[in-house]
Amino acid sequence: MIDVTLLAFAMVAFIGIATPGPTVLLALANGSKFGVRRAMIGMSGAVLSDFVLIGAVALGLGALLAASEFWFGVVKWVGVCYLVFLGVVLLRSRGTLDGALGPAEVNGSKSARSIFLKSFLVAVTNPKGYLFFSAFLPQFIDPAAPQIQQYAMLALVFAGIDFIVMFGYALFGAQAVRLLRKSGALWLDRICGGALLTLAASLALYRRASA
Repeated sequence: MIDVTLLAFAMVAFIGIATPGPTVLLALANGSKFGVRRAMIGMSGAVLSDFVLIGAVALGLGALLAASEFWFGVVKWVGVCYLVFLGVVLLRSRGTLDGALGPAEVNGSKSARSIFLKSFLVAVTNPKGYLFFSAFLPQFIDPAAPQIQQYAMLALVFAGIDFIVMFGYALFGAQAVRLLRKSGALWLDRICGGALLTLAASLALYRRASA
């Protein structure tokens, strides 16, 4: 893989990642409620999901979802339900997710685990991610060169860009709440919750190209 190809991949990846999606919206919400440091726990979950998705595509799971309407539907509706759950939690919150997590989860490892899993699960249950990578990654893969190394390099670049973009969203959320106080957190929750429900509806209506 030549450097020009990797640069082109990075540019296209940045555009795709910067476009608001579930993981960056969660980074924004986490930054506004927990601060950037704790929001980074969620970012690490999203980054792990990048490696899982790209690894799955390298192993052929993306092709399976593209070919199988049943498995595509299973993954899609799991993703829809999870996005709806997160959206409703945000819409019902009072400017912070701590209350929604429950008294036992406000502090400590359970809270960190919850933040991590939310960002991880919202990505790995989205079949559009598998189909996107299945169509996107092969364009930057040299079939004559070892495949594993190339997929690993693309995964590292994509995950790095993803982390940087999410960090920017989390920082913006944290700064916005400092300026707007509690009402700012409440409105960020409402906006992010509504956006997640919109994404859930979009995913529910999404169909495979071959369907």
